[in-house]
Amino acid sequence: MLDFTYLQWAISIICALMIGFAKTGIPGSGVLVPLLAASIIPAKESTGFVLPMLIMADIMAIIYWRRHVEWRQLFRLLPWAWLGIFSGFLGMSHISNEHLRIFIGVLVLFFIVISWLKEKVFPNDSIPYHWIFAAIMGSLAGSTSMMANAAGPVMVIYLMAMRLPKESFIGTSAWFFWIINLSKLPFSSKLDLISLHSLQTNLALLPCIIVGGIIGILLVHRISQKIFNIVVRVLAFGAALFLIFI
Repeated sequence: MLDFTYLQWAISIICALMIGFAKTGIPGSGVLVPLLAASIIPAKESTGFVLPMLIMADIMAIIYWRRHVEWRQLFRLLPWAWLGIFSGFLGMSHISNEHLRIFIGVLVLFFIVISWLKEKVFPNDSIPYHWIFAAIMGSLAGSTSMMANAAGPVMVIYLMAMRLPKESFIGTSAWFFWIINLSKLPFSSKLDLISLHSLQTNLALLPCIIVGGIIGILLVHRISQKIFNIVVRVLAFGAALFLIFI
């Protein structure tokens, strides 16, 4: 396993709990994970360290929410997301983590404002259902996921625009990220971002991921659809501000 200090282990445990919680409960609540991981491991290497934990949490979410998937939405996004992963792989050596965080934050804020205006001013507008919207959001999700494991806020905005029930929201998100995160493995391996030692550390943190996932499941069943929508939108807004200013 990685030779972590007590502080590094503590932060890793927090990351594992947050990953499990975000995957099975409240999407977007894991926005701090990439930044916390980057505080104990160099930024680019931290993406490889977090990736196997994301995949393990995705599997847990898929098993639990397996009956709640909007396959049509999933298939609309995947081709563009794969294109985004490849472009993110090519762009990792040309953009700094700081610039990437700011770009994602500004973009998410922009889409939050657009989605709010659409609901208030153009409630019957069909733009979110156009293939161009899926292409833009899918490509952004893929590229930002590849470069920084930071596609959560982007997917929140897309799935909110599709007006999915909370169960379908979580189930579709789980399948999307599981497929995308598996697709990222060869690229992360080629960039030497994943090692045997990091994988052993990921396995040691699996119980924490499971605990976080159980907490997420218990919580999401206790909140209404309206509260769920408010929480994920507020988290996306807060995540965007955090990415821009921190």
